[in-house]
Amino acid sequence: MGRAGSLLVSLLITAAVGFAYFYVSLPAINPQSGDFYSFLLLLCLVYTISVFALSVKPADDNVVRTPKEKLKEWFQFVKRSCLPVLILFAAIVAVAIVGQIISMPVFRASAYRELLTVQTGDFAADVAQISFDEIPTLDRSSAEFLGDRQMGTLSDMVSQFEYSGDSTQINYQGRPVRVAPIAYADLIKWFTNRGNGLPAYVVVDMVTQQATVTRLSEGMKYSFSEPLNRNIMRHLRFNYPTMMFATPEFEIDEEGHPYWIAPRVVKRIGLFGGVDIQGAVLVDAVTGQCQYYEEVPNWVDTLYVPELIMQQYDYYGTLIHGFINSILGQKDVTQTTSGYNYIAMNDDVYMYTGVTSANADQSNLGFLLTNQRTKETHFYTAPGATESAAMASARGVVQDLGYDATFPLLLNIAGEPTYFIPLKDATNLVKSYAMVNVAQYQVVTVGPTVSQCEQEYIRQLAEKGITKTEQLPQTEAAGKAAEIRTAVLEGNTYYFIRLEGEEVFYSISAAQNREAVTLNVGDTVTIEHAVLSEGELTTFLEGYSLTITRRAPAPYVPAP
Repeated sequence: MGRAGSLLVSLLITAAVGFAYFYVSLPAINPQSGDFYSFLLLLCLVYTISVFALSVKPADDNVVRTPKEKLKEWFQFVKRSCLPVLILFAAIVAVAIVGQIISMPVFRASAYRELLTVQTGDFAADVAQISFDEIPTLDRSSAEFLGDRQMGTLSDMVSQFEYSGDSTQINYQGRPVRVAPIAYADLIKWFTNRGNGLPAYVVVDMVTQQATVTRLSEGMKYSFSEPLNRNIMRHLRFNYPTMMFATPEFEIDEEGHPYWIAPRVVKRIGLFGGVDIQGAVLVDAVTGQCQYYEEVPNWVDTLYVPELIMQQYDYYGTLIHGFINSILGQKDVTQTTSGYNYIAMNDDVYMYTGVTSANADQSNLGFLLTNQRTKETHFYTAPGATESAAMASARGVVQDLGYDATFPLLLNIAGEPTYFIPLKDATNLVKSYAMVNVAQYQVVTVGPTVSQCEQEYIRQLAEKGITKTEQLPQTEAAGKAAEIRTAVLEGNTYYFIRLEGEEVFYSISAAQNREAVTLNVGDTVTIEHAVLSEGELTTFLEGYSLTITRRAPAPYVPAP
C-alpha cells in the first residue's frame, strides 16, 4: 500500500475507533475535562499504530541488517510518517501535567477557600419548628426499600419493569418525598417496551412512609436504563458536546411531570481545579426536549449535591490559614463530618452536615445548612455530640430490640438543636424514633411515634432546666375533669387527667404543678399542653401547666 493510501486508511481507522470510544465513554469536548485529554491521546495512539502497521514492508532477505540498523530505520520511519502526531501527543501530555500543577491547592489555597461563601446564622430564628406532618421519618435506604416493595404489588408492571433506585429527595406540593423512575427489567424487556417508554415513576412520602406508583399518560423515553441514543447521558452529550455535567437527578415539577436535572460542571481554578456548578440543563423525560438555564426554576430542588458542598466546605475550613497550616499546625482548621441528611424548609431542600475539628473527635463545633438549589450556606455554632455519637446513644436505648439508627436529621425542638433519628429493624422498616440533644447528648428519648417521642423529649428538657416551660410549643385545653389517675415515673408523681368529652389524657408532673394534688373530678381546669399535629391520634399529651377554677360557695341566706 502506498504512503497516501496507508495514511487515508489510518485516518479512517482512527475515526472509527474515535467514534466508538466517544459513543461509549461520552467525553466532553472541553479542555477542562480530563476525559478530553484521554480521548485525544487515544486518537494519537491509534493513528500511530495504524500507520506503522499499514506501512511495514517485507524485509529484503538479501540485505543483512544489524539490530542497530533496524532500530535506526524504524525511528526514521516514525519520524517521517508520525512526527506531527507525536508532537501533538507530547503537547497534550505537557498541557495535562502543567494544568494539574497550576490547579493544585498548594498554589491556589485562597482561591479554593473562596469557592464557598459561609454566613453565620441563628439556628432558633432560621430553622423554624416544623410540625410532625413535615418531619421526614425515612432515610434513603428505607425509602428505596418501600419503593421497590411497592413495585412488587403491580402485576402488570413487575414482569417488565423494576424499581431503578435513582431516587432524589425533593419538596413536592409542600411535602418531602423521594421520587425515582422505574427501569426496564432487562435488555429483552427494553426491546419489547421501548416504543412506549417507561410508563410510571415511584413517589415515597418521607413522612407517612407511603409509596405510590404514578402512571403517566405518555411514557418516559429518556432515562439511564436506555442503552442507545435515548440514554440520558448520551442524549445530553449529543446536544451539548462541550458541556461537562454532573450526574443528572430525577425530579418532577409541581404538576408531576418528570424531568432530568443535569447540573453543568465548571472548573474555576486553573485548568482542572475548583469544581463548581453553573446552571443546569433540564431534560423532559418524556419528549427529550432540552433547555439550559443559568438560573434554574424554583421548583428544581437539587442542583448542588451534598458531596460537592462538603468538599467545598472542607477547602473552606482546612485552608483558613493557607495550605501549610492545613498540614502542619492545623490552627483553626475545621472539616465536615462523615455523613449528611436533608431538611425541607421554605419549599427548598437543604443539606445538613456537622462540622468538627481537624482531629475529628466525638464532638461537633456546629453544623452547616446549604440550600441545594442556590448553594446559600449558613454555619450554626452548636457545640455538642457528632452524629455518630448521637446514633450510638440512641442505639444504646434500644439495644435489647436490635434496632439500628439511621443518620440523624437536625430539627429545632423548643429552640434546641436536636438530632432526630429513625430506628430501623432488620427488615429496613422504621419501628421507632429517637431524639438526642446536640449539646447534651445524654438527653435522649425514644418513642413509637414522633409525637410521643417529642413530648417525652420536651419533658426532659424542662426537667433538666435546658428550656423554660413558657418557651415550649403549646396550646390550651379547658373543661371539667372527668377522670384522674396517678403514676410514679422515674421517681416523680404524674397526674393523668381526662376532660369531659375527650379521650386523651393530659400528663401533669406534681413536681412542676403542685396544684394537681388538690384536683378533684368535676373541677374546671385549663391545661397548657404539647401541640398535637393535625390528623395525629394519641392517648397521652404532655401538660406543662395546670390552672384549677373552683366556684366560690353560694353565700349563706338564713331561712325566713
